[in-house]
Amino acid sequence: MHSDEERASGDTRQQRRPAAQLGPIARQVARQYRRDTMSPVMVSGVMRLIEFAALVLAGLQIYAGHVGLGTHLFWQYPLIIVCVALLAVVLMEFCDCYQMPALRSPLSQAWRILAVWSATFALLTVALFFLKISSQFSRFWLGAWYVSGLGLLLLLRLAAARLIRRWARNGRIERRAVIVGGGRRAETLIRAIEQQPYNDIRICGIFDDRDDTRSPPVVAGYPKLGTVDALIEFARIARIDMLIVSLPVTAEARVLAMLRKLWVLPIDIRLSAHSEQLRFRPRAYSYIGSVPMLDILDRPINDWDSVAKRAFDIVFSLLGIVVFSPVMLATAVAIKLDSKGPVLFKQKRHGFNNEVIEVYKFRSMYVDQCDPTARNPVTKGDPRVTRVGRFIRRTSIDELPQFFNALFGSLSLVGPRPHAVAAEAHNRLFDEVVDGYFARHRVKPGITGWAQINGWRGELDTEEKIRKRVEYDLYYIENWSLLFDLKILFLTPLRLLNAENAY
Repeated sequence: MHSDEERASGDTRQQRRPAAQLGPIARQVARQYRRDTMSPVMVSGVMRLIEFAALVLAGLQIYAGHVGLGTHLFWQYPLIIVCVALLAVVLMEFCDCYQMPALRSPLSQAWRILAVWSATFALLTVALFFLKISSQFSRFWLGAWYVSGLGLLLLLRLAAARLIRRWARNGRIERRAVIVGGGRRAETLIRAIEQQPYNDIRICGIFDDRDDTRSPPVVAGYPKLGTVDALIEFARIARIDMLIVSLPVTAEARVLAMLRKLWVLPIDIRLSAHSEQLRFRPRAYSYIGSVPMLDILDRPINDWDSVAKRAFDIVFSLLGIVVFSPVMLATAVAIKLDSKGPVLFKQKRHGFNNEVIEVYKFRSMYVDQCDPTARNPVTKGDPRVTRVGRFIRRTSIDELPQFFNALFGSLSLVGPRPHAVAAEAHNRLFDEVVDGYFARHRVKPGITGWAQINGWRGELDTEEKIRKRVEYDLYYIENWSLLFDLKILFLTPLRLLNAENAY
């Protein structure tokens, strides 16, 4: 039960929160896009891996069936097979065979596939000739691999094209974009994007702060769904990939004002340059088809980086669970013997893209005094903490169940530490203390992070501590790499020896 003072405080907090500005029509549109999509970059990357594996397997199967595994060239054949398959994929990359237009139209690309595969085998035969070892290799194996490899490449391309067209129809493979700024410039931009062949951009709507007299409610058939403030909520619900700002470069003040609001989102932000008189070098632009864009912000961890980070989390989470399983078992027994109640404590926290996730911890407080909202942070000598709880909090053992969060995907091993949804400092929510606080949610939160190994762990009882933690979190996001993650992961046990701020 809460006292009247607590209820009054809660009412005040609700009043301080900005009201939802996303209208019912915009919310309905956003919910149509809730399902995740597949990036074209990922599709072409997977195609490279599949074709490489198919060529290797074809070469090895013919070698094992015709030549035999017992030949004296038992390691030369596999080495040549891998090198030739890799060279073929690299040459097809140079010939733009993995671009989406090429994958959508395999018949028009058949001559390129034939030329690349033939050139690869020509290089192989020349290399074998000059090394004076061509007579040692089976000509049947060479010819059979050439024919079967070419057939496999063409069949895979036909199957991939059919699958990609199906995904394009049902919206599984697309980049969702929102236009910021209406009027004639937005209309010209939309028409230019729609005219691009094999366009993978899905325009989901338009957002503009100007009223209908200055910015029409419908532009090029797309509705204006709200203001820039409403766009933040829309982008999170609809899982938008890209924001395209349709404002002139000369409108510096308006562009900067929008970016101050939009940079907290985990998406790509582009400034349209299709009708600008001011021209930069070609390398300064990215393109949607032939439509030039100036890159303002990129999603911090995207495409293959996200795959690498997810693999990193799975491998090291499993390793952590195995290594620390005796400690976790002993902790569970100690908690049960020390106080009544469940072993685990679950808490709602902010996750990636501001979504609410449930984080696991070992229970360190008495059941009837647990605080899932974290409105009353634990202080030094807090009577709510059990005897076992003091030890596991000081040593961070209470965080070990979060290895399962990282394994299942709601957390990463390394990233900004997730804060409770209603966490406060001096009766102020964290996002009220730090401007751009939610920018730390542009990546998945982590069990440990750059802020923690630099001494900013434990109680956030002052506004300065919150600002410093966010500062370190943003530094991590802007400078992320797998090596950086490894550095943080291996430094964490050393930093845990300093338990000054953990209680």
